[in-house]
Amino acid sequence: MKILREFAMAMLWKFMRVAKYSKTALSQEVKVRGTPVYSRHSSSRSVPSDFAANTPSSNIVELLGKAYPQDDYSNVTEKILSKVGKNLHNKKHHPLWLIKEQVKDHFYKQYIGRFGTPLFSVYDGLSPVVTVQQNFDSLLIPQGHASRKKEDNYYLNRDHMLRAHTSAHQWDLIHSGLDAFLAVGDVYRRDTIDNTHYPVFHQMEGVRLFSCHELFCSVKDGEDFQLFEQGHRTAHKQESHTMEAVRLVEFNLKQVLTKLMTHIFGDGLQVRWVDCYFPFTHPSFEMEINFQGEWLEVLGCGVMEQQLVNSAGAQDKIGWAFGLGLERLAMILYDIPDIRLFWSEDERFLKQFIVPHICQKIKFQPLSKYPPLINDISFWLPSETYSKNDFYDLARTIGGDLIEKVVLLDEFTHPKNRTSLEDSLEESLQLKEEGDDLGPSSMAHNEFLALSSSRREGVAEQHLLQHV
Repeated sequence: MKILREFAMAMLWKFMRVAKYSKTALSQEVKVRGTPVYSRHSSSRSVPSDFAANTPSSNIVELLGKAYPQDDYSNVTEKILSKVGKNLHNKKHHPLWLIKEQVKDHFYKQYIGRFGTPLFSVYDGLSPVVTVQQNFDSLLIPQGHASRKKEDNYYLNRDHMLRAHTSAHQWDLIHSGLDAFLAVGDVYRRDTIDNTHYPVFHQMEGVRLFSCHELFCSVKDGEDFQLFEQGHRTAHKQESHTMEAVRLVEFNLKQVLTKLMTHIFGDGLQVRWVDCYFPFTHPSFEMEINFQGEWLEVLGCGVMEQQLVNSAGAQDKIGWAFGLGLERLAMILYDIPDIRLFWSEDERFLKQFIVPHICQKIKFQPLSKYPPLINDISFWLPSETYSKNDFYDLARTIGGDLIEKVVLLDEFTHPKNRTSLEDSLEESLQLKEEGDDLGPSSMAHNEFLALSSSRREGVAEQHLLQHV
C-alpha cells in the first residue's frame, strides 16, 4: 500500500503540470503513423492508430504523418492523441458503425441521382486534423466567438487543431464540386466528465445544394421563380434569398430529416422543430423527437449561409445542412446509459451488437450491477489562468474512463492572498473503509488530491487514492 501511494504521489504531481497547459503540456514527441483516407459511397477504410512515444527531444508533435510545432496554444494531451485514428464509426458491428450504416443505407436507397447511382456521397475517413481556418473561418464563426476558446478545443498549435465538428469539411467538399454529401468522423471538444459527455465523439454532417431548376422543377409555373434577390434579412430568411426558395429548401430539409428519423426509430414518430442559432445557417432549427414519452433533441440543421456557399464556388445554388451525433442516436436507440461504453473493448459489450442486419432491434444489457462509489477532493488552484476543462483533462489523463463524473461543489478564495481552493470531485469512488479516515480534518490547512475510480459497467475495478 505504501508503494502504491508513493507511486500515485509521483504520478499525480507529474500530471498536475498538464493542467497549466504551457509549452510543456505535451512535452513528448508523439508519433502517429498512417495517412488519412478519403472514402466515397460504401468505402469504410479508416486511419490506423499506431503510436510511439519517444524521449522528449523537441517541441514537435507528429500526427498522421505530419509534423506540427508546438506553441503557446498547444494543449492536446497524450490521452486525447491516443484516440486519434481509432475510428469507431468504421469498426464493423460497433454500435456507432450500425448507426452510420443505417443512415447511409437510407440515403442511398431514398435518394438516387440521374444515372441510377446514389445522390449522396459518403466521406468517413477524412483526417481529424484541420486548420483553424477550416474549423472556424470557413464557417463564418467570428474571431471573438466563444466556441474558439482554448478552454473548449484541442489545439496542436495556433494554426492547426483537432476538428470540433464535421462542419469543418463543408467548404472543402463544396469547393470540390459536390452538391450532396455526408461526412462522418470523430470530433474533439474539451468538456465536463459525466455519462453523456466525452472529449471525443462522432458526428455526421449532411449537405444538399439545389440549382434553380432542381428546386422549382416540380412547382407549377416554377420557371417564374428565382433563388436570389436583393432584400433584407429577417427571422425567416437571409437577405439574398427569395421567400419562395427558402420555404422550399426548409420544407425539403425537414422532410428529409423526418424520413431519416422515422427510418431509424420507427413509424408514428412525433417530431417538433425548435428555432435556434448557428453561425453558418439561417434560419436554423433543432429537431426533437418524442421517444418513449420524452422529447429528445437529436440534431441541428438549417438553410446554409449564402456567403459560405458563394465563397466555396457555388454562387448559383442554395442549400441546407444538418449535423447529428452518432453517440446521441445510439444511446437513445440501444438504451446505452454511458457514452464511455462506446470505447469499451469488453466482448460482453461488443458482442451485443453483432447482428445479421443493421436495422435489427437491440437493447443493451448491463455488464455489472456494482453501484458507483463517491469521493470528494480539494486542491489549491495554480496562479496561472485556469479553467475547469484543465482539471477535466488532468483527471482523464490520470484516471482514464474509470472516472465517471466530476462535479464542482464549492469554491473558496483566501481573503488576504487571493489564492483559491476548489472542493471539486463528487466522484466515482469513496475510499473510506472501516477504521480509515482519508477525508480532510480542516479545509483551512488541507491540500489534498484524490484520484477516484469506479466499479462501472464494463470497466475493470481499480482503486487509487493519494492523500498529499
